[in-house]
Amino acid sequence: MADRRRQVVFVAFDGMQLLNVAGPAELLDAATQALGGRGGYELLIATPDGRPIRGSGGLRLMADVALGHVRPRAVDTLIVGGGMRIDEALGDPRLAPGLQRVSGGARRTCSVCTGALLLAHAGLLDGRSATTHWAFGAELARRHPRVAVVPDRIFVRDGPVVTSAGSTAGMDLALALIEEDHGPELARTVARWTVMFLRRPGGQSQFSERLALPSTVSTPVRQVLDAIVADPAGDHRLARLAARAAVSERHLRRLFADQARTTPARFVERVRVEAAREQLEATATPVEAIATACGFGSPETMRRAFLRVLGVGPSDYRARFRSTEPAALAA
Repeated sequence: MADRRRQVVFVAFDGMQLLNVAGPAELLDAATQALGGRGGYELLIATPDGRPIRGSGGLRLMADVALGHVRPRAVDTLIVGGGMRIDEALGDPRLAPGLQRVSGGARRTCSVCTGALLLAHAGLLDGRSATTHWAFGAELARRHPRVAVVPDRIFVRDGPVVTSAGSTAGMDLALALIEEDHGPELARTVARWTVMFLRRPGGQSQFSERLALPSTVSTPVRQVLDAIVADPAGDHRLARLAARAAVSERHLRRLFADQARTTPARFVERVRVEAAREQLEATATPVEAIATACGFGSPETMRRAFLRVLGVGPSDYRARFRSTEPAALAA
């Protein structure tokens, strides 16, 4: 494979987010350029009927081939995009059999964002671990119980199948593919060219606006969830939460596991991290004061929680992800 270009087929459809294709494609092309003709990638766009598609933002994307005309044995990597309007694509009867056929001959199969739901619909994620956009993780788990959903990862590799989170995670995925194919030095070169982290710190939860609450929970659990989110610094010990829900502590744990897919303690921790994250991004409040205001008790407790949930400490998080620098405001 050193001098032969690997064929990468992107599956596109009406209503998809074009960044799901454009982001990974630009990084794979950068790798090809860096190799100077010594291998790299041949990129093709496949649509259900071989015609151009119109993305969610209204822009059109030309197609190279109809999905049904792709030769599976020629494909090295299949990458399926997604978008917020994924149900329209799920209703297209051409996609599932087309994905099954091409994936069967490809060396590896990948998805970006809600493209994981298309792979799952085609049965390609059965018995595997996978991730998707953080807002669709619960939906993926509900629709496809045979898929082990990992909700807070930038990408998940399970054998020849790699799934990634929201749209920009497709670029993290592309860097991982480049590193797998051509080694870490080329991946570092492409990351430098595109001004990206070679490995983004933390999981996708650090980029969510607010921890997504499950939408299909019973009244007792919903009351507890709402109370925690409304007052992250409140007394949310298990006994207090159980009393608020008028159930036993053991039953509350069971309800959380079944309906919220977590434990009460983990949910409290994540909500407090979300509250602290927002203050770190938007204010210059000292870390010690934020820890107290968000219910952590001490900066060290908050630091350990940040490392567990986001994979990065509070100070590093503020340095990397603060939205507005004081110098910019002064200017």
